[in-house]
Amino acid sequence: MVERLLRPAVMKESSHSMFHIHKSAKRNSGYTLTLGQVSRRPNPATTTGLRGELYSIEKGGQKDIEELRSSSAVAVVVVDLVVVVEIVDGLVIDDAVDAKVRELELDGAKLSTKVQRLAAIDGKFVDCASGEKLQSENPATGKLVAEIAACGASEIDHAVRAARTAFEDGRWSTLAPRERMKILQRLADLLEEHALEFAVLDAVEAGKPIADCLEGDVPETATCIRFHAESVDKVQDQISPTDPDHLAMIVREPVGVVGLITPWNFPLAMVGWKIAPALATGNSVVLKPAELTSLSAIRLAELALEAGVPPGVFNVVPGLGATAGAALAAHMDVDMIGFTGSTLVGRLVLEAAAKSNLKRVSLEMGGKSPQLVFDDVKDLDEAADHIMSAAFWNQAENCSCGSRLIVHEAVKDELLGKLKDRLVAWEVGDPLLLSTKIGSMISISHAEKVRGFIASAQEEGAQIFAQGAQRGPVNRFIPPIIFDNVDNRSSLAQEEVFGPVLAVIPFKTETEAVAIANDSKYGLAASVYTSNLSRAHRVARKLRAGNVSVNCFAEGNETTPFGGYKQSGFIGRDKSLEANLQYQESKTIWIDLASTVATGKAET
Repeated sequence: MVERLLRPAVMKESSHSMFHIHKSAKRNSGYTLTLGQVSRRPNPATTTGLRGELYSIEKGGQKDIEELRSSSAVAVVVVDLVVVVEIVDGLVIDDAVDAKVRELELDGAKLSTKVQRLAAIDGKFVDCASGEKLQSENPATGKLVAEIAACGASEIDHAVRAARTAFEDGRWSTLAPRERMKILQRLADLLEEHALEFAVLDAVEAGKPIADCLEGDVPETATCIRFHAESVDKVQDQISPTDPDHLAMIVREPVGVVGLITPWNFPLAMVGWKIAPALATGNSVVLKPAELTSLSAIRLAELALEAGVPPGVFNVVPGLGATAGAALAAHMDVDMIGFTGSTLVGRLVLEAAAKSNLKRVSLEMGGKSPQLVFDDVKDLDEAADHIMSAAFWNQAENCSCGSRLIVHEAVKDELLGKLKDRLVAWEVGDPLLLSTKIGSMISISHAEKVRGFIASAQEEGAQIFAQGAQRGPVNRFIPPIIFDNVDNRSSLAQEEVFGPVLAVIPFKTETEAVAIANDSKYGLAASVYTSNLSRAHRVARKLRAGNVSVNCFAEGNETTPFGGYKQSGFIGRDKSLEANLQYQESKTIWIDLASTVATGKAET
């Protein structure tokens, strides 16, 4: 799709100029700018000739993508799901994305573009029997991006039967480990080759800043797939110590058919976290992506077939959670469900599993993560940078968002001043602008929910200390907001807002700070800022959270498990070798070497 744009810069009769995308053969997670010059055709509206700078996105260059953000004039835009680079004069919410796939005339040549919108079942792309469609909208504009097959119970059953057949005949489950490894490595390669394409799909469907997709979600997903691919022939079974007459083997085998349900806030990354260990350990998968963000999952299924994953092994069934998701969770021939999403829906998944075949369940759910800042911090500026990222990255539509800032009263005023100064850098706007750091809320209804929390916080006595500039429609975009003097018992401190709102809570002692941090029904993540090494160890151990970062905001990397305590998680972990274990059964094989069953009666 994108590769066909690799031609000289294209001119159009408009106030903007569209440019080509250059992708080099180098493999690197960074995207950088290459600068050149180009003459624009006269603008009919002004009858003036203009000269503009030609930028192309180049993979593997010398400059960092942060340089893109310094220029609000650079944007990546989408025309019928074809990506181009465009020079603009400010915030432009692109209106060229629509529901129809039509031919786009570029320099006299016809360029036909198409993004798959059907379910991927048993190696084929099929429509749903009902003919119903999911209306995928660009949350930044309200424009229809695509009509996607709205599958239900019949398509889920079809996919499960295909997955079961594939598992039982061994086309993947008994494939030599090294062959599975090679295929998954090829999938990671293909994902990198199509990185810009996936970044645009997630930015358009989820309202995510495209720069975050390019430098974070896509390369990290490829890295996750590679890590689990490499684990295929590295994790060995065990021999348990016994007496000489017996052999005890402990072997791990794939669970079987795995159902996966993923959220809309990280459409590609969460799919990668789930399918990589599930496929690496030999399972067959039926994935139900979030109904708001299905395109990147369907596209990944296409690449999986190209990489060599056999038909029936990786199936993607788009649909509503109440229909397709519920059918998958309750299916009697699904051996395990892996879910990431809200705690409310996680309860329903667990209930469906219990009422059906008692399938294994792994849940990664909500969070209300604390950031603890002690008065011994030596560099508050660096701490402030991490705190801002924890609070506002991905529009704070992030389960590990550091939405509670628990700060020692002695440094609170100084730290808040630094946070206020940094608000201007967290630019709100079009997700396809490379300068944007906070995109749109996922939907109008979700934006209303977030604004409801803001109103409730003020009613409960919290004060707005500072907020960023509003850009874009107020029913779609919310600027970052910092509330001071928040009561930890308030709804703002206890409930998951899933929007860019930071609650500041002062403390006096270490014991008080830990008590406030742990006073939550959630326990997914936490951060500690201190110069005292003993305190760092002590507090990290006391925090009831599955992921604790010290003097930074981080979720670890592909080698570290990710999951939560309390209502943030249920069994299982994503990432690391622990993720592999949850998609496997443990079997003991006990052999009596002295038995005469095979050898006949022993001599006397």
